[in-house]
Amino acid sequence: MALLARDLVARDSVQATLDAIAASAVKLIEGCDAAGILTVSKGRAVTLAVCGDIVAESDRLQGELGEGPCFDAARRVDGERLFRIADMTRPQPSWPRYSRAARDLGIGSMTGVLLYTDEEDFGALNLYSRRPGAFGKDVEAAGWLLASHAAVALATARTVDQLEHALDTRHAIGEAMGILMERHRMSEDEAFGVLRRISQDHNLKLRDVAQRVRAHHPDQV
Repeated sequence: MALLARDLVARDSVQATLDAIAASAVKLIEGCDAAGILTVSKGRAVTLAVCGDIVAESDRLQGELGEGPCFDAARRVDGERLFRIADMTRPQPSWPRYSRAARDLGIGSMTGVLLYTDEEDFGALNLYSRRPGAFGKDVEAAGWLLASHAAVALATARTVDQLEHALDTRHAIGEAMGILMERHRMSEDEAFGVLRRISQDHNLKLRDVAQRVRAHHPDQV
């Protein structure tokens, strides 16, 4: 486990980390035939990492049908993040359409850990076996370790993306204000006021207004 943790930390990108997590689950967890990392954003399912040929189709079905163990876990109010379906060959009243399709895919049992939830959005690490009863409590330690690394990787990616977006926005607004100040002999407050007024009058984001000012003469905005 310690060696695995160091290996995951050493990966040079978020995608490489997620791919390694999926591959490690299949390699290390007894009975695990396939693994994947699924995110759902605004109702759209996106498969981030895959190891095994049933993962992408299972993710697609859960997203398309809007039901399945990942959706159940995300909607729970008791805070429980781990789910385990011992026998997928039996009817599953909570998500009958997905369970029928899962049986057709050859899924015998399934377990997973919710990585994060944000209103209707969520992420999950899912482990699959082709035989029923493959996952017991003994797999939880490895599952939690892998899920923790996946959650950190995704949180880091989202934080970095938000930070880069904020910096890009600030840079664009600063450049646009400089253009207005130079061309129209405005003060800093006056230039920002022009950008804000255009944003409000035309229902545009301030960043979009700034980008237009940078791309065109202010009189054409």
